[in-house]
Amino acid sequence: MKLKNDRFNHYPQEIAANIELPTKKMPDFLAETTLKIPDHVAIKFYQKEMTFHQLHGISTVFGSSLQQQGVEKGDRVAIMLPNCPQYIISYFGILKVGAIVTQVNPMLLENELTYLLKDSGAETIVVYEPLYPRIKAIAKYTSIKTIIVVSFAPENLKLEEDMTFEGFVAKGDGKLIPVIIDPVEDVAVLQYTGGTTGLSKGAMLTHSNITVNALQSYEFFKQEINFGEDSCLTVIPLFHVFAMTSSMNLSILTGAKNILLPRFDLEEVLQTIKTEQPTTFPGVPTMYIALTNHPDAEKYGIDSIRLCNSGSAPMPIETMKEFERKTGAKILEGYGLSEASPVTHCNPPFAERKPGSIGIGYPSTEYKIMDLATGEEEVPTGEPGELIIRGPQVMKGYWNMPEETANALRDGWLYTGDIAKMDEEGYVYIVDRKKDLIISSGYNVYPRDVEEVLYEHPAVQEAVAIGIADPYRGESVKAIIVKKAGQDATEEEIIEWSKGKMAAYRVPKVIEFRTELPKTNVGKILRRALRDEISVKK
Repeated sequence: MKLKNDRFNHYPQEIAANIELPTKKMPDFLAETTLKIPDHVAIKFYQKEMTFHQLHGISTVFGSSLQQQGVEKGDRVAIMLPNCPQYIISYFGILKVGAIVTQVNPMLLENELTYLLKDSGAETIVVYEPLYPRIKAIAKYTSIKTIIVVSFAPENLKLEEDMTFEGFVAKGDGKLIPVIIDPVEDVAVLQYTGGTTGLSKGAMLTHSNITVNALQSYEFFKQEINFGEDSCLTVIPLFHVFAMTSSMNLSILTGAKNILLPRFDLEEVLQTIKTEQPTTFPGVPTMYIALTNHPDAEKYGIDSIRLCNSGSAPMPIETMKEFERKTGAKILEGYGLSEASPVTHCNPPFAERKPGSIGIGYPSTEYKIMDLATGEEEVPTGEPGELIIRGPQVMKGYWNMPEETANALRDGWLYTGDIAKMDEEGYVYIVDRKKDLIISSGYNVYPRDVEEVLYEHPAVQEAVAIGIADPYRGESVKAIIVKKAGQDATEEEIIEWSKGKMAAYRVPKVIEFRTELPKTNVGKILRRALRDEISVKK
């Protein structure tokens, strides 16, 4: 099918516009990379290194131990870990036996965990030692039978009933019982959405979904990739679908060293960049904001990073400009969602980069902008509407949620819930989430339009715009701002400054200053949490 805006016109001859559906699965690519460069470092975790040969071997042993515990094809096995080698070992071991990786955010509280584990029906979980008591407290309310505990000091860990990760691996013999897996039909990963619109939904990502998205990423960036020579700094958490593909699976495909850090600590990240000199760094805007505002950022050799791709949330244009001015690195902003494994768009390294846009579609990815009222009519170029996507990376559906699946997937198209517009060259600009739209005096106010202006103010480090009840306008705009260190500004000053920068109906009527904003542990600002907090205070 040829779209009105043919974005493949931007592809050079060397970049394939279409990707054949893979018959291989991610563990097959781990085996292939191991054959090519067995002794290359696959994982660097502080002072510890693991080669591809070791990773392939121990993940196979882990898989054999799962089978000895009775885990079969289609069973769900949960992983609740920070970034560490055991995460990658578990992930590939689970896939090798045809079980389903159930990704669990370590930040979830007991009621959220209970829901997710009951919904998935997972009977086995790999959990980080400090979170172990949380799992023990709720295990009886779920299907969990086997708990495997990961400790960074296992020699000090004493367990009465459950097993350490090392003890579990020791039970395996490395002999896998053969399992027939259909890459297109069989689910590889349950990727739970953040739950910002209600109950979390488990996006069913097939083996083909996750493999093809890694292959699409490789094809899109292959002119920038040197097999077996690159290194990826992975600070975004591996349970997040962005890190799963852009850090873990892409590194397996390209033979890159994966440098893992379990959390974003600014000084630790800068020091790691200085000593390891990574060549790729998938990040989120809040990370780039923190790096940009560090007074000595230039001294840490950040320009070693060739591919600085940003996802998960919109990148403020001012932050992008300042980061690039300070470091010499280039940020390629992209877009994805759990339901698409996740990447569908990115600014191309091989064509024009348009700051403020999410770029063009990945290979084999079609997209349109549809009217917000019915979702059935394509809107004119430049007009806002709902972004819909069709491609081989789009999920099979939501786990045990047929109605939600039917609403999200229509005639093969994924309705994203994001308001976007597209220019004549096929570049897409995310305007906002449909649910975040503010309607003030009958005008549509897109929070990102307000936030982009606020980021231009010299005192603003972070900003969020939300709608608050207004008896006259219906809604008015409130901005919640974190000021840069050493900078000062008053509410009146920000409002007056804004009046000269945007239409009156967009100007914030209320400004609140805070020292920090609530974020997910990926670093995405929790806009809904701020909205809910304000509605409770009313």
